Amino acid sequence: MAGGAALPVRRLLLLLLQLLALPAGRGSRAGPDSLYVSEYFSQSAQKLSFYSWYGNAKLFHFRVPEDTVLLRWLLQASRGKGPECTNMEITVHFRYGAPPVINPLGTHFPANATVPPSYSLSMALRGTTQNNTFVNISTPAAGDWFIAAHLPQAAGRIEVKGFSTPCSYMFQADMFVLRLPEMPVLEPGVAVPQTIPSPAKPLHVKVFVPKHAAGMRLELRSCLTREQKACAVRVVLGSITLPQSFQRILTCTGNTSCSLALESPPWEKWMQIMVESLGAASANVSVEMLASFTACRPGSTSSFVNFSSLNQSQTGPRPGSPGAAGSPALPSGEASHNASAQRSFCLQTQPVVREDLDVVSVRYRLLNGPGVPVHTISPTLLLLNLNTGMDSGGSLVVNLLLNKTSVSLGNASVVGCVSAASPVLSLNATRNCSTAFFQGYPLSLSTSSAEAMLIVLYPQTDDWFLSLQLICPQGQGECNSAEAKVTVFAYLTPCFNDCGPYGQCSLLRRHGYLYAGCSCKAGWGGWSCTDDSKAQSIGVQNLATLLLTLSNLMFLPAIAVAVYRYYLVEASVYTYTMFFSTFYHACDQPGVAVMCIMDYDTLQYCDFLGSVVSIWVTILCMSRVKKILKYVYHGVKRSRCYPSSWKRWVFYLLPGITLAFIAISVYAFMETNENYYYTHSIWHVLVASSVAFLLPPRDKHKKPWAWSQKLTCRYQICQNDREELYAVT
Repeated sequence: MAGGAALPVRRLLLLLLQLLALPAGRGSRAGPDSLYVSEYFSQSAQKLSFYSWYGNAKLFHFRVPEDTVLLRWLLQASRGKGPECTNMEITVHFRYGAPPVINPLGTHFPANATVPPSYSLSMALRGTTQNNTFVNISTPAAGDWFIAAHLPQAAGRIEVKGFSTPCSYMFQADMFVLRLPEMPVLEPGVAVPQTIPSPAKPLHVKVFVPKHAAGMRLELRSCLTREQKACAVRVVLGSITLPQSFQRILTCTGNTSCSLALESPPWEKWMQIMVESLGAASANVSVEMLASFTACRPGSTSSFVNFSSLNQSQTGPRPGSPGAAGSPALPSGEASHNASAQRSFCLQTQPVVREDLDVVSVRYRLLNGPGVPVHTISPTLLLLNLNTGMDSGGSLVVNLLLNKTSVSLGNASVVGCVSAASPVLSLNATRNCSTAFFQGYPLSLSTSSAEAMLIVLYPQTDDWFLSLQLICPQGQGECNSAEAKVTVFAYLTPCFNDCGPYGQCSLLRRHGYLYAGCSCKAGWGGWSCTDDSKAQSIGVQNLATLLLTLSNLMFLPAIAVAVYRYYLVEASVYTYTMFFSTFYHACDQPGVAVMCIMDYDTLQYCDFLGSVVSIWVTILCMSRVKKILKYVYHGVKRSRCYPSSWKRWVFYLLPGITLAFIAISVYAFMETNENYYYTHSIWHVLVASSVAFLLPPRDKHKKPWAWSQKLTCRYQICQNDREELYAVT
């Protein structure tokens, strides 16, 4: 960690090159024929916010290139210099493949939701105005990386612009990578000699994992030093991912061969392998490396669209036919032939079509229908494609339903596993649903529990797989001819359950990347607004709505006074404000106690407009700008100030000013999210009451309800306020 003033970009680059131990301009050698290449990526600084929901966290999105051997982030946090800026703790979260799933408020997640642990660190701003922190990751996984930063939990007080100046806390992340553009490649089945120059310069190689690879075996042979002595090396397979890393480490000593086997390696990806010497600093180590794969043969019967079955699913079976109930019946010879064919396959694939519906919204449709046949010999596999780069900002929902009438299962159960990068090809009751570099999410179905659901929050960008297999507790032999039907519903949604009745799903954007979050109301909390530990009851919600709406009826006395004193413009404005404030607050309430007569934004704008205009017309009415010269003249002539009576001050002006001052104080300094419906209702009452006191008295020359006289009389006496003359018309 290093702290200090901000550095210029050029000087910063030179400093980072020195920290990476690179000669500026050329790079350092990793081996006889390879060169390191350094690259720099930066994103603009963002102003941090106190945390109340995920939208307050500022997100940074980086993409790490292939063949990167070292990743270094420079995290820069700063604050303003005003007296309002205090010591602060900034929390930074990291995750590979998708935005980090965080829970700073300690709320509950929805049931059946996966909550990956968050890798985070704190940056303190105490005494200094800036903090620079470095984070190093060796052999990072290539692809999307995300950083989220935020301030501590929000205090809950509603800030009014203009009454206080909040402190500005800024955060910026820069990324430096060191990669090998010419990393050696291992060919499967070919022993390749390699050289480790020294312990300070490890060997980096990579191997491509083909599709349908069930396992991988890495073997090291003839490991010798330059003096033909036995060597000691450390082998690291895979790349680092956060918050969890599943690298496999192998230590080899002596000149004998050593190997490491992986089950379900990631399909169609480059796997990085690092070999470092554990010997003396000047020891040169030579070794032979051999990578081999075992293939998994997929079933071909369901790999393609079965047009005849599609045609039958559209027309449906005829009543009384063998396939009218449950699954279609097959002749015994054909059933035995299918059973023997399944034994030659390690998995049965089902064709799945991805349908993009909207932003971060995808539906997966099974071409052979939602019912998936599941057997005991080999797992049934479904591919859920989430590798577009724009799918990681939502929630992947997988819902399974077992058809109890499809076959007599007895005590048998269906075991499932949802995993990324590669599927689990061997399922049983004791297996932990894991692949070579990923911990999957298990699912289970039985006759007693026929439904299972999984919610993957912010799934990482990759190919996802759903594996299903039938398990018999008495032994697999008893279930060889059995078949279970499982209905699969899988979809990607921005917010699970649309955040429920007490939340709003919001789409957030950062440099073209879209992700979603839930903003909760009425005391509800949690990732999907499902945490009701602080939720308001229905009675409290109704009370809040009644207080915020009926408190606007306090404008009726002000309207009556304005009409009585012939201030028709002011009365119209107060009526407008009362109407739109009432229905705006009726529409602004969450949950069941809500009523909207028009669009929410329209009501909000009209409420704000009415409030501002009401204040101004009251001030202008009190000032009487047009008659100010006349009142100065009368004040000099009569040697008295206006208002001429002390009663006007005591019983009208001072109470009105006091009420207005209290209302402004409550509005500016006492409103919080918890007491909003109380304090804002008090604001309505105090403001409306102050208006009734502050309106000036009626002009002595105008009688109340004077417009009724204009309608009944043909001739009337008109008064000229400026010249105080009378004319007969």
